Amino acid sequence: MEKIKRIGVMTSGGDSPGMNAAIRAVVRTCSYHEIECVGIYHGYQGMISGDFIELNARSVKGIINKGGTFLKSARSKEFMTKEGRQKAYNNLIAANIDALITIGGDGTFTGAIIFNKEFNFPVIGIPGTIDNDIAGTSHTLGYDTALNTVVDAIDKIRDTASSHDRLFFIEVMGRDAGHIALNAGVGAGAEEILIPEENLGLERLVESLNRSKQSGKASSIVIVAEGDKSGKNVFELKDYVEEHMPEYDVRVSVLGHLQRGGSPSCFDRVLASRMGVKAVETLLEGKSNYMVGLLNDQIALTPLEQAIKGQSKIDKELIRVSDIMSV
Repeated sequence: MEKIKRIGVMTSGGDSPGMNAAIRAVVRTCSYHEIECVGIYHGYQGMISGDFIELNARSVKGIINKGGTFLKSARSKEFMTKEGRQKAYNNLIAANIDALITIGGDGTFTGAIIFNKEFNFPVIGIPGTIDNDIAGTSHTLGYDTALNTVVDAIDKIRDTASSHDRLFFIEVMGRDAGHIALNAGVGAGAEEILIPEENLGLERLVESLNRSKQSGKASSIVIVAEGDKSGKNVFELKDYVEEHMPEYDVRVSVLGHLQRGGSPSCFDRVLASRMGVKAVETLLEGKSNYMVGLLNDQIALTPLEQAIKGQSKIDKELIRVSDIMSV
């Protein structure tokens, strides 16, 4: 690999708190090592259209506390074609960009792997997704912030649930992974937590709610991940419980995209800074096709293909803790 003098950085896929802090870390690490950094707007689509901006240490002041990504994010169908990727490569070469740091999730890393294989272009990934569904890291950027946002929302909903003796179904993000639902559910004291990794079953849900009712609980909170294995969406769950437990006054709250927004937590800001430094320095060491992650509180490298193919594991012990806490 030739000496790297100019690195491109981009964000892709769903936004997450901490992406701006990661961009800042990449730019300032480049500045520290006296190499140039180029921001790429709108992810892979911006690579195809050549939507680049020169960045320096002062370009990224005042963004560490901002949610979202100032480089914008987009999904690109054109990049899924060989012709689109060729355009992107030509633009990078024309801009004298020697390597690429991509901040995003599974789809972002898949694109980076294909791009690297086709053009032997150096790439490093930083995991940015609130779902925490990437292997090779205990925490993705934005996950901690999203957890705190969800717990805060649940606390507020519990106030009204208690005031009116209501049962609330609260849907959180997590189509393929239940990390947000499980951790936020335990943190907020939910009575039941429904996640994609475990099939609680509708009958057991009703039994559990009955036990809660009999034990003196007048109100209850049930956290439902988008991809819950029951096969029912949150409104169908509401209808099912109302049919079998008419004594409950049931409400639904879908938290939606508010989970992705907001100022990143201190944890996410520090993690983004550590990951950004490691991403740049990994490229300068001549390495490519890795994801920077957090394992046992240490910054570590995982081959991008393993980060995608491997599935992040749900914490079985936390499921057991959740069952005990719901008595």
